[in-house]
Amino acid sequence: MKGSYFLVVRLKEDKVVRTKAREFHLRGGYYVYVGSAMNSLEKRVKRHFSKEKRLHWHIDYLLKEAELLRAYLIPSEGRLEEELSREVSRFGEQVEGFGASDIKVSTNLYRFEKEPDGVLVEILRRLGLKWKRVKSEEEIRGFGERK
Repeated sequence: MKGSYFLVVRLKEDKVVRTKAREFHLRGGYYVYVGSAMNSLEKRVKRHFSKEKRLHWHIDYLLKEAELLRAYLIPSEGRLEEELSREVSRFGEQVEGFGASDIKVSTNLYRFEKEPDGVLVEILRRLGLKWKRVKSEEEIRGFGERK
């Protein structure tokens, strides 16, 4: 299944996250990462929940330092990542240059002071999108009703 996703991440304290080529000075708090998987949405999100993986994307380096609380899987035949990222940017503080190398927004990571689930659900409902919230690899299965 193709689609996009949100990852809700908690960073307990301020950290410097180092990738292959960059350093990101992140404050403690909640973060939302916007991603897409136009080959296999389920496999991509399962990979993010996995602790054992080769570090490749910026988000891999953040997840090494932070706790992945939940993901929102958003099935779609079209690319929604850029539109979703712009919507989240209206509510969260942008982390410039994090992810988003293949789209026209400057970041795919946004910081929130409080848990951002209410904002995410409202964005998804307003856009009329089907979605499923999961908290582990085991919960990533079919997409029935909205949760």
